[in-house]
Amino acid sequence: QVQLVESGGGLVQAGGSLRLSCAASGIIFKLNVMGWYRQAPGKQRELVAVITPGLRTNYADSVNGRFTISRDNAKNTVYLQMNSLKPEDTGVYYCNLATTPGSWGQGTQVTVSS
Repeated sequence: QVQLVESGGGLVQAGGSLRLSCAASGIIFKLNVMGWYRQAPGKQRELVAVITPGLRTNYADSVNGRFTISRDNAKNTVYLQMNSLKPEDTGVYYCNLATTPGSWGQGTQVTVSS
């Protein structure tokens, strides 16, 4: 069963940057499509970035051009570099398998102040 531990969130002013990390275990990490999700207050969880084993990436329109997803298969870790942050990026960020999400981790809180 997949286990995921997210970290790197915090409070940042609009226009700032954060880098999130997610350590995965319990899966053959290098074979899986990984994704970053976020859940804004009062909203459903949404998928914002995806990276395939072959390093192809895809982004939600709302973050395209500002966020960059990457992975280190040697460390079983996926990252999300977030630049030019906006208040609407505020939420809890989770990583998981992008195709068939397993158990969710605790997430990491990102708060962007205006």
